[in-house]
Amino acid sequence: MPLMGSLYVGSSGLQTSQNALNTTAHNLSNMDTTGYVRQQVQQSTRSYMTLAVNAKAISNQETGLGVTYSRVKHIRDYFLDKAYRRESGRSMFYQVSSEVMTEVEDQLGEMNGEAFQGTLTDFWTSIQELAKDPTSAVTQGLFVQSAVEFVEKAQAVYGGLKAYQDNLNAQVKDQVDTINAYGKKILALNEAIRGIETGGIESANDLRDARDQLLDELSQMVDIDFGEDIRGNVWVKVEGTDFVKGERCYEIGLDVDENTGFYTPFWIQDATYRTRADGTREYIIDGAEVFNLKKEISSNLNTDIGGLKAILLARGDHRADYTDVANEKVYGDVSQSILMNVQAEFDQLIHNVATKVNEILATAAGVKQAEADVLASDGTILVKKGEYYCENNVGGYMRKDDGSPVQMFTKVSSDGYRKVTGKVDVKDENGNVTGQEDVEFWVYNEENLDNPRDAQETLYSIQNLQVDDELMQKPSMLGFRLEDGSEDKATAESLKAAFMEEEYSLNPNVKKKASLVDYYDDLVAQIANSGYAFRSIYTNQEGTVESVYAAREQVSGVSSDEELSNMIKFQNAYNASSRYINVLDEMLEHLLSTLGV
Repeated sequence: MPLMGSLYVGSSGLQTSQNALNTTAHNLSNMDTTGYVRQQVQQSTRSYMTLAVNAKAISNQETGLGVTYSRVKHIRDYFLDKAYRRESGRSMFYQVSSEVMTEVEDQLGEMNGEAFQGTLTDFWTSIQELAKDPTSAVTQGLFVQSAVEFVEKAQAVYGGLKAYQDNLNAQVKDQVDTINAYGKKILALNEAIRGIETGGIESANDLRDARDQLLDELSQMVDIDFGEDIRGNVWVKVEGTDFVKGERCYEIGLDVDENTGFYTPFWIQDATYRTRADGTREYIIDGAEVFNLKKEISSNLNTDIGGLKAILLARGDHRADYTDVANEKVYGDVSQSILMNVQAEFDQLIHNVATKVNEILATAAGVKQAEADVLASDGTILVKKGEYYCENNVGGYMRKDDGSPVQMFTKVSSDGYRKVTGKVDVKDENGNVTGQEDVEFWVYNEENLDNPRDAQETLYSIQNLQVDDELMQKPSMLGFRLEDGSEDKATAESLKAAFMEEEYSLNPNVKKKASLVDYYDDLVAQIANSGYAFRSIYTNQEGTVESVYAAREQVSGVSSDEELSNMIKFQNAYNASSRYINVLDEMLEHLLSTLGV
């Protein structure tokens, strides 16, 4: 090979070593950059120059033209990436769940001295004091005042749970907006990477790092599948549905519930719609929801992945009340939601206390159940069989000035009793009708449990409960004196006994019966146990994530020691190429000088 041609060999060594040093420096400078993956230099020989061809020889006579910087390898492991993203998504699911349980514990106030337990205990104490001296104005006033505090504190706790639901709902919107933004960024990075790598000369490794980091963050919010096509485009599926594919990002829409304002993520491309008069679209999302929240949550089924799903499950789809735990079939849809479950069980306690106290007071007022229809003279039904009623100012003493039975706890949006009037026949001893007389009944307004979502005003629930205004101003209305003037200790003792009867359970899945006094303790214990379980799973899952992350870092992370070793190696290679060129230069100078002489 001519000496002048040999210079190309040396210059290729210089150029390749310089490029390798640049890559090593790039690795070192990005050691702490989030999402950065180590880049590895790959070198190869340049094409050979054929000097002679001899068919009888083992090989042709060839000479090399030096070394080339063939490519910069992007060091990643697809399987470790997939494992990391799945486990980090599962970790985020349990992190959100444990955070929600912690917030619920704070809302109940058991850890900061503002516990609802204290209010419930005060109410129970006032009933015990009332049983000792029911006719005392002091014990009656304490009973009513404790009931007021009981309702106010219950509404404060329930209001806090509702506010946290709204907070989670806002997080749903934020996360969906972020997911859509990530989808668009991935699409833009696909295009940029494709544009750089189309010629097959240059690798867009830094852009690939940015895209992979988006996939890492996306996997924490939702369950994703991903892959790369032959053109270098990454495709992404969210919950098994195409999210980024080809030249398009299929955005997630948000349907807003008119009553609660709760967001439901749905696939816009899968939903149908009708156009309103103002030109906007009203989407019908049945079957187009991103998440199927009725599926069992299980690691075996991989249904416990993604923070967004955890937020939606914790928030639920409505404000729950005691009717959600009264029916086993309905409870199945509520049980997986942390907040709805606590709301329903807590409201059930308040409902049981209110209705039990009212029931005992109603008995003292003479309220009874109709054994048959009570008819007016013209056949009109005044009181249906099975309804609770009492005749105006007849029987019982615990009445208001208008004759209606006294209720400790009343509904805000509807009356506890309705007044019905009619004429009934008056009969003599022989059963003969001798005339007619006007009668007035107070009939108990039953709660509408057939369709409680649309009849909230009929329920004795926290959101529709108050202590009777007239009773607050005049606690002595309770009286606790029978019509003959004697003290009614039986009713006071019935109130006391009602709190000790073990006939209440938290939900249809719990068989243990508790009294009203112990019910709240069971609720708090259930929340504490669930919180401990979520935190334990989250802690274990964090260990799994760290293990997978460490394995991934061993493959793709930048090691300063390794890079410094590479830097010394490439620097020595650069120096060797430089000395090679110097030697050639000296030889050429010597030859030219000699020939010139």
